[in-house]
Amino acid sequence: MKRTTRIRAAVGALTAAVALGPAVAAPASAAPPHDPTVKVPAVDWKPCPDLAEVDCGSVTVPIDWSKPYGETVDIALARQKATDPAARIGSILINPGGPGGSGVDWAKGGPIFSPEVHRRFDVVGFDPRGVGGSHPVLCDLDIEVESVPPVPRDRAEFDAVVAHNKALGDSCRKLTGPLFDFVDTASVTRDMDAIRAALGEHKLNYYGVSYGTLMGQQYAELFPRRIRTMVIDSNMDHSLRTTWQFLQTEATAAQENFDQFITWCGRTAACALHGQDVRKVFGDLYARAGRGELTFPGSDIKIEQFQLLSFTNGSFYGPSWQFLADFLKELSTGQPNPAIDQRAAAVLAGSRTAGSRIGDRRAGHGEPVPDPFSAVFCQDWRLPVHDFVELEAYRRALTLVAPDMKLSPLGWGATTSCLGWPARVRNPQHRLEVASAPPILMLNSRYDPATPYQWATNASRQMGAALLTYDGWGHGSYFKGSSCVTGAVDTYFLTGATPNRGTHCPAVEPPTEAQLRTQSPTRPRWPLTDTPTWTTPHQP
Repeated sequence: MKRTTRIRAAVGALTAAVALGPAVAAPASAAPPHDPTVKVPAVDWKPCPDLAEVDCGSVTVPIDWSKPYGETVDIALARQKATDPAARIGSILINPGGPGGSGVDWAKGGPIFSPEVHRRFDVVGFDPRGVGGSHPVLCDLDIEVESVPPVPRDRAEFDAVVAHNKALGDSCRKLTGPLFDFVDTASVTRDMDAIRAALGEHKLNYYGVSYGTLMGQQYAELFPRRIRTMVIDSNMDHSLRTTWQFLQTEATAAQENFDQFITWCGRTAACALHGQDVRKVFGDLYARAGRGELTFPGSDIKIEQFQLLSFTNGSFYGPSWQFLADFLKELSTGQPNPAIDQRAAAVLAGSRTAGSRIGDRRAGHGEPVPDPFSAVFCQDWRLPVHDFVELEAYRRALTLVAPDMKLSPLGWGATTSCLGWPARVRNPQHRLEVASAPPILMLNSRYDPATPYQWATNASRQMGAALLTYDGWGHGSYFKGSSCVTGAVDTYFLTGATPNRGTHCPAVEPPTEAQLRTQSPTRPRWPLTDTPTWTTPHQP
């Protein structure tokens, strides 16, 4: 598999500075030791080879920011130019989350914001180090597809997960090279400041969603005076210090979203389970999966319990409640429904094996494939689980937190993917300390299955940010069709004015499947909606 960027040894300082001065200088008080000044050139924009109306470029940064004259990595960029250059305010840097989401692909996909924002700003997507066009983390597909249980049932299975993760991580380090140990978000925030300078911007405008909010939060911590506007949507909470806090808050969100699905089904005649005891239907399906009796309709392909939970939780991202109800009814009755089977099969395949979820699905065994999730997440989070007894205690406790969902497949999968992972935690959890930053706008849905509302309230207090609450459902508040949310964000980008603290935007009823098929292509759009993770963790 061809790598789209290269890592090379630098032979001296990183070329000449852009005209505005040092590109990445040590921030005032928040910076850790060894935060050197590195100079970067302006981006050499050229039409993207695969899409001429979008410009592509790159910025070269150190792999290890404490060693500015060491090896480097090229960070891939893509730019949608402002539609009215004479009225241009600046650039908005964007990231769709993940870890593993491609900002370059997002920028190539069409309009992201409202027309007025696109008129006044260049929109620049970037692939974080280790992702997409920025020297992706590569891992051994043979190890990826090894079958190990997502929820270990005994010590032997726990040990198998630990051994699998270590072997996978070792293969990633071997195939990726030195960058493997430097894909933490703290390093990405320094890359973002290099991008800011290479764009010729004195101040950063930023929109990050999902895991991209952690990049924004830590940028505000390190470079508060270099921000013009920052919107962080569907927020991580990097102050969660313990494994239990992480698992419990994620499980609570999963259960709350399940409860909201039941409420919707009760009030909506179009729900395929309307008038039925949805909890009982789901509980019966979960029990059948545990006995090995739940199969994909019209086939002998078994659906496991963790797959059922992953499918269900993934349906809360949009949310895609109608699709979920249709499929649960199909599973319950055993009657195939061709209208939904292809889509359901694709989602279930994504939760069946790690190999089906990562990289180029045409790759053969032995082929290196991209898999950045664990490499990034396990350098950002210290979530220790010392043995099977401790993991099983967490699992049992989570069933009390989430009696229907049992756990959050996302939170559980992310945690277990780090068991035995052979890289140190370079960017461990801590409370945010943001000083001297301009007003920052945070968004979060009240019912978000991936980034719980509690995370946003915690992070907003730590940052002193204005939190705009969308009193609806799903992941990525800007993309839920709420004119209240989009209007507040657009006004903020254009003027810097945040809504009043404590502002809530009313919920918008989720679109039906028919409405989704006819959705306007100019509506603000996030590529990871309905993806059943922040992106998709390597699942042991």
